[in-house]
Amino acid sequence: MSRLFHTEEGLVSPSLGEELTCYRRVRKHLHLPATKETAQVYLLARAYPETDSPLHLTLNDIDVTAIEPIRRSYHWYCIDVDAKVLRPGSNTLELWTDSAAMDAWSLALESGHGDPRSEVSDDEGATWRHHHMGYLNSVRAEYVIRIRIAEGEDPPPPPVVWEDPASPRLASLRQQLPAEAITSGSVRQKVRALSSWLASSWEHTGSGRAEQYAPWDAQTLLAWAPRQQGHNGKRPIAMCVHYAAALVSAAQAVGLPARCAVTTESCNGSQGHFIAEVWDAENAQWFAVDPNSDALFVRDGHLMSMTQIQQAGAAIGEHIEWGPGTEFQRTFPHIVEFCDENLTKGVCFGHRSVWYRADLLTRPWLSPPGHGSITYCETGLVWETRDLERGFGMFPAFGTPDWFDAPPVDFPG
Repeated sequence: MSRLFHTEEGLVSPSLGEELTCYRRVRKHLHLPATKETAQVYLLARAYPETDSPLHLTLNDIDVTAIEPIRRSYHWYCIDVDAKVLRPGSNTLELWTDSAAMDAWSLALESGHGDPRSEVSDDEGATWRHHHMGYLNSVRAEYVIRIRIAEGEDPPPPPVVWEDPASPRLASLRQQLPAEAITSGSVRQKVRALSSWLASSWEHTGSGRAEQYAPWDAQTLLAWAPRQQGHNGKRPIAMCVHYAAALVSAAQAVGLPARCAVTTESCNGSQGHFIAEVWDAENAQWFAVDPNSDALFVRDGHLMSMTQIQQAGAAIGEHIEWGPGTEFQRTFPHIVEFCDENLTKGVCFGHRSVWYRADLLTRPWLSPPGHGSITYCETGLVWETRDLERGFGMFPAFGTPDWFDAPPVDFPG
């Protein structure tokens, strides 16, 4: 057993981080119980492509390590810390680099905190402030630094939170849905109609082709993404996560429990995917749908669960049932490559999690502002229990197979 300590939820925007120099230092305060075992410090940071400067870390004024760059994009760094360095109560971690300019390391942050336990200094640590943070000195924020200790255990995973069926947002979205999604008889027909409609609605646009992240708001996505113009007139990032988020809202609008599912080959991987799961009451199981490529997963005539997809491994391509939206998506070379080299080979399905919020329309402030544009870091992701020992210790929520397979709780439909 072990427990993660953190003061943020990983709601990180990759366009707003903290920059570290030899003058500009950061520190984080975490309150911990006593421990007798080696602990793990997790920090989400990015090394500049040309830097050879290490990231220096002290804990309670004791030098811990000089972290060497591993990856030139945001990456989870895990550092083992001797129990003797830690103390019961407040513990202070401090970070800096050797460069005088902002050209060595960036540290992820979560803005919007009124009284953060993170601080920044511009004079080598002589004075500190917990305001005017981030590289533009414009936010109050918590740095994404977490510690896992051997004693204790993480809290149980939360139940999925659904949309209020009386929400005017759901009623408004329902008016935009294709007729087949409303009038079709079976769950499978409804979901296929929604998936094909969304896959045909816009071109997948990742963070390598646009800079302005789109919110997880189905109606806004359907307004911004097709015309490739959104906030401030910029082309929006509207990728796999956005197709799935839109389907989760649309499914609830027609009375179907649906939740967001995140998959990846590793915690620091670049081959992840974001799909949806819908509850099939007749067969008493969740089944997966990929509304980006318009794919259902079918074996012996039955829709497949995420567990069954993982068990199929590299042979999952034999079980993919493509829909009408696939033809549109495959007009784009990057989607052809993804489907042929990743999806049909099961690369992205090594690990799975569920985003426990399905109330994306009525509580938009709880949705991540950059998921898919940065390494997975949101604490609202519930991973499989076995993943705690497979490199996912920087997350606090893990569920048993029973949690993932259980029927939807308190769904209001």
